[in-house]
Amino acid sequence: MHTLSRLGALAIVLGLGGPAMAAGNFYCCVDANGKQVCGDLLPQACYGRAYRELGPNGQTLRNIEAPLTAEQRAARSAEEAQRKVEEEILREKHRKDQALLNTYGSEKDIEFMRMRAQTDVQKSISAAETKIAEIRTQRKVFENEAEFYKKKKLPPEVQKGLRDADYEIKVQEYLIESKKKELDLIRIKYDEDLRRYQEIVRRNAAAR
Repeated sequence: MHTLSRLGALAIVLGLGGPAMAAGNFYCCVDANGKQVCGDLLPQACYGRAYRELGPNGQTLRNIEAPLTAEQRAARSAEEAQRKVEEEILREKHRKDQALLNTYGSEKDIEFMRMRAQTDVQKSISAAETKIAEIRTQRKVFENEAEFYKKKKLPPEVQKGLRDADYEIKVQEYLIESKKKELDLIRIKYDEDLRRYQEIVRRNAAAR
């Protein structure tokens, strides 16, 4: 190591005034005792510490951070990972927002799509209810026939007719229940689409 001997440059670094007397860069840091140390080459006291590289006129060319400890490296790595996650979340939100704007041109479009989806599901529910009514009518035939066998074993075809009717009714009832749940999901979806659409429109208007 060569201790800085150019007095003019050192005076500039230390704020003592005087002309710059030499060319070439030099390096300064604050040592363990809190004193500023400078040199043509990086002083040994600056090893493992933050330091500055200065030009001939004392101007700071760059600041070099002290090497990170293992804990600091781990913390920085965690921060970087978190930053990437947040950036990905923002990119995904932007993609979804753009997709929403591509899907709907206005709030009326959202309500139109809601009504169409609800109408399709309601048709399925109505069809299932009609089917149940038909099955019960058919079952009634087997019920009436079973009246003649109160104290006798039911014929196999009567047993099968009642059993099949009960099964078909349960199938249609299950379909109705699932379609009612679908109606709830439709309501939630389009309520959320409307909320996000209004939020995007307000944000875009404010940005202008």
